[in-house]
Amino acid sequence: MSEEPDLEAVAALIEDETARRILTEISSQPMSASDLSERCDASKPTVYRRLDDLRQCDLLEETTKPDPSGGHHHTLYAMNLDRIVVEVGDGSLRLEIDRRETMADRFTRLVEGM
Repeated sequence: MSEEPDLEAVAALIEDETARRILTEISSQPMSASDLSERCDASKPTVYRRLDDLRQCDLLEETTKPDPSGGHHHTLYAMNLDRIVVEVGDGSLRLEIDRRETMADRFTRLVEGM
């Protein structure tokens, strides 16, 4: 995502109980939508909508893992968020999102810095 999501979009997600529970559940380990549906006590369509909303605000990342036994794949959702800060001052609100840096991002930053 090239630019930060707006304050209203992030606030709406944080206000939503299912979105908050998804973020809480994936904060310790990646999970599938089915697992999240069970853990969050929400329907799969609701979980998928919230996952899409969270992905649009770049608050999570998804990875696809092949399932060698079944010939299918599983999509797992993981936290890429460290913190969200809302600063109030100078007559305005400012949103700051600190994301976890992936190994690929660190490598890119290293190469670009040479």
